[in-house]
Amino acid sequence: MSLKIHTNAEAMAQWLERCVKALGNHSDRLNAINIFPVADGDTGSNLYLTARTAQDAVSRWETNDVGELLTLASRAAMESARGNSGTLLAVFLAGFAEPLMGHERLGAAVLAQALERAKVRAWSALSEPVPGTMLSVFAAAAQAAARVARAPGSDISSKAALIEVLEAVRIASRAAVISTEALLDPLTRAKVVDAGAVGMLIMLDELHAVVTGTVVDADAYSGLHGYGIQDPHIHATALPVEGVEVMCTITLDPLEAATLRGQLDAVGDSVIMSPVNPTENGYRWRVHVHTPVAEHALEVIRKHGSPVNISVTDLCSHDG
Repeated sequence: MSLKIHTNAEAMAQWLERCVKALGNHSDRLNAINIFPVADGDTGSNLYLTARTAQDAVSRWETNDVGELLTLASRAAMESARGNSGTLLAVFLAGFAEPLMGHERLGAAVLAQALERAKVRAWSALSEPVPGTMLSVFAAAAQAAARVARAPGSDISSKAALIEVLEAVRIASRAAVISTEALLDPLTRAKVVDAGAVGMLIMLDELHAVVTGTVVDADAYSGLHGYGIQDPHIHATALPVEGVEVMCTITLDPLEAATLRGQLDAVGDSVIMSPVNPTENGYRWRVHVHTPVAEHALEVIRKHGSPVNISVTDLCSHDG
């Protein structure tokens, strides 16, 4: 029997749709275990809302180019990204789309390239990347895909090779999620895995499912620490967090972007900067920073240009 798989642009649009549904179903439990970098109980909500923006952008878009479709989705997600986790999801999609430009089908080799590029984009977007987060899942997925794709004697163009890569990615990503509990002290103390990492695992599981025409087991995540339905919301007992989250979009050339990143590091933390799309004068950049006072960050940003899509959110006001 011939192995039937689904790898075209329509399938990738369905992947985004399934991610939105899955993240929506899991948002409460993801919020419940959200404790790093800020115990604000909104990681699940942020992932869901960002993924929904990506899916909405391509819901009526007709193209045969897988990379073109995912690039459009990533740009929409980046412009409306919510929080650390939503921003990194958008960055992941942007990197994932790049090697897929010009491809009408997903294959084992290009999937491995897409995962590697997504990993690089995500890790480089952060001023201070921290293992034990979504980044660990990105790294594990890329490494697993590359290992299978480069295996001696493998027919990398076959359907079976693509399924083998996807299976390896699922296994490695789940192991990376489990390992997060031991990599970050706040997670170790709370006895939970990282919420953003679980969200990324959910998306990669859905990618496997849409390609193979299967359904993810509803109980697939019940064994993860802190993920039982009876487990309490960790963030509810955490100490209030002072400060605000500032996000905006601004056009900069690469040198200005590097300068701004350094200046934001001086007035805040959790700095994420990633290009959205090229312009005549450089790139549109999505900027994210946690800072004690919003105006401190905005003053630094405005020295380099005119930011748009500005949002300022109290870190202690999130209720999941």
